[in-house]
Amino acid sequence: MLEIDRLGFSHDGRRWLFRGVSHRLGRGEVLTVLGPNGRGKTTLLRCLVGLDRPTEGCVRVDGPTGYVPQSHRSAFAYTALDMVLMGRARWLRPMAAPRRRDYEHARAALARVGLLAFAERDYPTLSGGERQLVLIARAMAAESPVLVLDEPASALDLRNQGRILHLLRGLADEGCTIVLTTHHPDHALEIADTAILLGGGADVRIGPAESVLTDAAVSALYGVRAYSLTLDGAEHAGRVRRTIVTRYDQEPCP
Repeated sequence: MLEIDRLGFSHDGRRWLFRGVSHRLGRGEVLTVLGPNGRGKTTLLRCLVGLDRPTEGCVRVDGPTGYVPQSHRSAFAYTALDMVLMGRARWLRPMAAPRRRDYEHARAALARVGLLAFAERDYPTLSGGERQLVLIARAMAAESPVLVLDEPASALDLRNQGRILHLLRGLADEGCTIVLTTHHPDHALEIADTAILLGGGADVRIGPAESVLTDAAVSALYGVRAYSLTLDGAEHAGRVRRTIVTRYDQEPCP
């Protein structure tokens, strides 16, 4: 569904945000991208969806791609339902109005993110987290086989973080290929098949999430001391459930 081939990006041709990123994603796989601020996570996603041109390498996508930015504001007072209906644009003829089926898809997407009751609310009046959920619903309504999300849980409370992780894993199980960025290794361990760690320049590590997200790798990536914990109810999706926590009362790693 998605092939990343030796992708690299530099603003000036000297300092590389990332370089040599290669991976192939099949139908229903989940890829997470992690790294400190300023290491190119958002730029990588923008290259995947065609908003930025990579300095080197290429991206091949089998089918349309849905994109959810990290934040978004609308200059117009569209309702939440109107915003989600925009995701149906690729199914409409030029200048055609949404049909009954489009409204059904939009309402179903809002229901899946828990915001159907907000359908007639003006989008600009929603909280940051609620707007993020609307954008996710809009991408779902488009029925794109590939979904790319930039920190989809960053503005959400703990309950809604869990809801979105469960939703994304469910979409993957239905055959959607998903790429997302996150600052939470535990989110990656919960739903991802593969993780990419962007340490800057050619410092790129790619592999199965369980293997790549070790305590040492996360500690080195973020400059904090990270520790793994095994969760109760050990078996989950055929593997032992593990999470990674940090101790903020300790001095950062050098």
